[in-house]
Amino acid sequence: MHIDVVELSRLQFAMTAMYHFLFVPLTLGLSILVAIMETVYVMTNRPIWRQMTKFWGSLFGINFVLGVATGITMEFQFGMNWSYYSHYVGDIFGAPLAIEGLMAFFLEATFVGLFFFGWDRMSKVAHMVVTWLVALGSNLSALWILIANGWMQNPVGAQFNPDTMRMEMTSFFDVLFNEVAQAKFVHTVSAGYVTASVFVMGVAAWYILKGRHIELARRSITVASAFGLAASLSVVVLGDESGYSASHTQKMKLASLEAMWDTEEAPAKFTLIGIPDREARETHYAVEIPWVMGLIGTRSLTQEIPGINDLVLQAQDKIRSGLIAYDALMTIRTERANTPPEVRAAFEEHSADLGFAFLLKRYVDDPRSATDAQIAMAADDTVPGVGPLFWAFRIMVGLGFSFIAVMIYFAVTANLRGMRFPRWALRLAVIIIPFPWIAAELGWFVAEFGRQPWTVDGVLPTVLSASRLSVADLLITLAGFVTLYTILFIIEMGLMIKYIRKGPIEDVEETEIWMARHEDRLKNNGGLAEPAE
Repeated sequence: MHIDVVELSRLQFAMTAMYHFLFVPLTLGLSILVAIMETVYVMTNRPIWRQMTKFWGSLFGINFVLGVATGITMEFQFGMNWSYYSHYVGDIFGAPLAIEGLMAFFLEATFVGLFFFGWDRMSKVAHMVVTWLVALGSNLSALWILIANGWMQNPVGAQFNPDTMRMEMTSFFDVLFNEVAQAKFVHTVSAGYVTASVFVMGVAAWYILKGRHIELARRSITVASAFGLAASLSVVVLGDESGYSASHTQKMKLASLEAMWDTEEAPAKFTLIGIPDREARETHYAVEIPWVMGLIGTRSLTQEIPGINDLVLQAQDKIRSGLIAYDALMTIRTERANTPPEVRAAFEEHSADLGFAFLLKRYVDDPRSATDAQIAMAADDTVPGVGPLFWAFRIMVGLGFSFIAVMIYFAVTANLRGMRFPRWALRLAVIIIPFPWIAAELGWFVAEFGRQPWTVDGVLPTVLSASRLSVADLLITLAGFVTLYTILFIIEMGLMIKYIRKGPIEDVEETEIWMARHEDRLKNNGGLAEPAE
């Protein structure tokens, strides 16, 4: 298999996945925010909260539809572009995807219709329940997708069957409660909550700057800043949990993120910034903080963290162990039921390292004929792109901490200063709208690029996972996807901008009457504060 086919397949899937993930965070977060707003409406019976629910719900609906359209394409790609991957691990990977479709997606899709068309046909409480079920469905969809992805990062609850030449599930419980999957789920949904909070705050801030829909905008900022503060704090805390998980499930990824070339004695230091040099195997101009990496990676000050150089040497040992398993596997395929017991015993003893032997397929058809130099090259392939990972991670973390600062400011201003937002802060809220998406995309880049050269970590190399397509096939479909997704992106942006400019158009008269009465009550109780300039 020519490597260009694999690289083009990776490029195509990366493009579709990262484009799809433009919609996912906003869907996750807006579903919860809309449910919170409707809950306040049910509790207070104030029309403005119903108006807020309908307005932000309409933006959720636009985003949801296009997110579904782009997500379906990705599932077809597993069969089209990654057929050997689907054959090899489909029994495990397919289970959570099927559950997501049958349980979470249908739940979400069914109740989305009731949300939009059930306002005048259901009681307030019943409609609120529907809205929360939409939010539950959205988040359950993310759960099952991330369980599938988490298994690719940490393939537990499964083993390779030499008779069928496929991975088979041994424990659904282990797959479900995979520590990587659980950490990824809570981290990802929290990032979605931050994205939606920043989006709501930015749009609301734009309304205040334009002098439109002031009361709706103020309340939206109040809800979004409080929810966003909790979510942004969660992102940092749960991101730390992902780092701790990587220290014993994906050691090479962790070492690459930190550009940690040599094993760090306890307590390991954290490299704040620097210039990683893969050729020289060192980080130039490194600014280091003592002890921090030890606390993040091991939760202690007494455990060392292995570096890239030592992990490469360990990979060489695993490749040689995997060659024993590979040799036994070839005998099993030939002899079948007549395979000597000692051959099966040898396979069972070394089967955990079989995937490392497959890394040699990039250099030689029969791994058993590999030279020491080829083994060394295959082991070196286990090091992902250190420079891009190093900086992507730091930009993502820096943005995460900046969101905490922004949310604290707006939450304090909304609750302690009577929602008197200075114009510079409102402009800032508008400017930062795209930044949570940048952080989210960088997070997925770190997770997926950091797993290379594996499709399933330690089990199946990416170079073996792709379908036997031609370069022309991939170029044509890649061009088609780029064209289609560009059109969808233009449609998405056009619809979102159109409805944001139009603003809330439902329940306007009832809301205005209620607000006039509310303002009279406030004036009679001490005056009404005017917005800050």
